[in-house]
Amino acid sequence: MTHGTDGNESTYGTFGNGGAGRVEPDPHYNLKMFGEVVKTFRKRARLTQDQFAPMVGYSLETCASIEQGRRLPPPDFPQLADTILDAFGVILAASKHLTRRKGLASWFRQWAQLELEALSLYTYECRLIPGLLQTPAYARTLFADQLPPLADEQIEAQLAARLERQELLRNRPNTAFTFILEEHLFLRQLGGKEVTRELIDHILELSELRNVDIQIMPLVRHHHAGLHGPMRLLETPDHQWFGYLEGQEHGQFVSDPKVISALQMRCATMRSQALSLDKSKGLMRQMRGAR
Repeated sequence: MTHGTDGNESTYGTFGNGGAGRVEPDPHYNLKMFGEVVKTFRKRARLTQDQFAPMVGYSLETCASIEQGRRLPPPDFPQLADTILDAFGVILAASKHLTRRKGLASWFRQWAQLELEALSLYTYECRLIPGLLQTPAYARTLFADQLPPLADEQIEAQLAARLERQELLRNRPNTAFTFILEEHLFLRQLGGKEVTRELIDHILELSELRNVDIQIMPLVRHHHAGLHGPMRLLETPDHQWFGYLEGQEHGQFVSDPKVISALQMRCATMRSQALSLDKSKGLMRQMRGAR
């Protein structure tokens, strides 16, 4: 398990193992190098960015950011760009060496990059509290319990990455975040009663943000559309939808429209099956012991 749904990258099907123990090159260098490769082949094809952007199906802003090394390319961008620019496989090969933030597992970085510009994010969790909602104490418990054990410096790096990623909730006020959490995640009291109380207080505080909706799926529910397991859905600024499914030692990046449609259907049904926003807050206060 990746301990906090912050995954620990994606190819464009199933993500590979996290690459533990490898020394990674500087991520900004890799992004800039990839951007230079794309720009060189675009100019070789005598295309402006205005002409190139609609050909790959992404906005001018997105393509410019990629060429400037400021963001990872979307999952299908390298193949599209390589084909359109007749790049002999060079762009596709260069994309395999892209990395992102230290402390995030390698297979999760593509998704984490897409989160930075998403219009909406939907998360359903039945294993543990999602990384975006965790407190430092809860996250530290997850890292400390991880097997094989992590070294202290690994724990600190992962904790720092998680806390940095959580800034999305407040720094992206125009992004709609929706979470559906199983009631038993709180009843487990991972880390102890005080950690759980602090966690509930933290989630209640986040639920007051206008762009954050948090619903609880009650412990007893005779019909449940989420029995396939945890999932995430994301809408990009180009109005494309992607999904992310996570297992114990890998993650799966989903772009197939048929699969996305099924995930959206399940998510919509779960939102109707879960408690309302107000009732969810009431249940959390009850679990905390508030009157």
